[in-house]
Amino acid sequence: MHHPEPQAYQADPELVRALGRVAVFMGGNSAEREVSLKSGKAVLAALVSAGVDAYAVDVQGCLLRTVDNPEFDRVFIALHGRGGEDGTLQAILSQAGIPYTGSEMLASALAMDKLRTKYVFEGCGLPTPKFRTMSDVGQADQIIGELRVPLSVKPSREGSSIGIRKVRTAAELAEAYEAAAALDNLVLVEEWIEGPEFTVSLLQDQALPAIGLSTDHVFYDYDAKYLADDTRYRIPCGLAPEDEVRLQHLALDAFRVVGCRTWGRVDIMQDNDGNFWLLEVNTVPGMTDHSLVPMAAKAAGISFEELVVRILRDTLEAADA
Repeated sequence: MHHPEPQAYQADPELVRALGRVAVFMGGNSAEREVSLKSGKAVLAALVSAGVDAYAVDVQGCLLRTVDNPEFDRVFIALHGRGGEDGTLQAILSQAGIPYTGSEMLASALAMDKLRTKYVFEGCGLPTPKFRTMSDVGQADQIIGELRVPLSVKPSREGSSIGIRKVRTAAELAEAYEAAAALDNLVLVEEWIEGPEFTVSLLQDQALPAIGLSTDHVFYDYDAKYLADDTRYRIPCGLAPEDEVRLQHLALDAFRVVGCRTWGRVDIMQDNDGNFWLLEVNTVPGMTDHSLVPMAAKAAGISFEELVVRILRDTLEAADA
């Protein structure tokens, strides 16, 4: 018996009118430009497919120019990394009175700074791996003495796992510091949690199904995220139902204490004793064909088209607030 194809998602005509003309900001000048272009093109195609009047803007150069005589009513931000994800663009759009998707200036800036996000987690009593800041190669011996190896070394303000290394000795730490410091003068060193990694996507104050990650790489790095085909995603994530609920609640707590809005993703490790440890919050997660938020949404019965329209719809409520 032939079953008709399910109808493609279409945004409500009244909603489409209310949204007006939508600019999808993508590209940018950060280390994540290529990923952002992929995300932006996927978002744009989904919005157009859903019936929204949307077009692409490859944001390069001075961000202030984006609000000179804008030809759009609102912005879907698909910019990753510095400039687009760190509160700068959010401040400019807010000042210009242009509604935009996702978190506002403060939460965006805070989440982009992994170190200060961890200070907030600690201050709120949320579990995050023990850490130190490193500003000089001479601190390597002291840090090795204070934290339990192996350690993760990362630039504090880069995304997509750019610049992260796993180290066990003071010599390796010193070398990894030099590499990370070339990307950011603020370097975060934290205890490496041995165990499975999970990511929880948040949409309109609800946690979507958790995704378990595993890779043959040393960890879920840039290649594993965007290029490799050997990265394994588990949905269901493999946890007992009550543990997945605990994981989702922790992700929501992290999202709320940082002050995030509408959508995002929280990355969490589980140690061998079953404890969960918060790594970071992403306020503009990837939206490519390898990306985790669309994958989690799909598991919750939400198509990519519906996902982007729901994210965009919140800009109407934000404007009314």
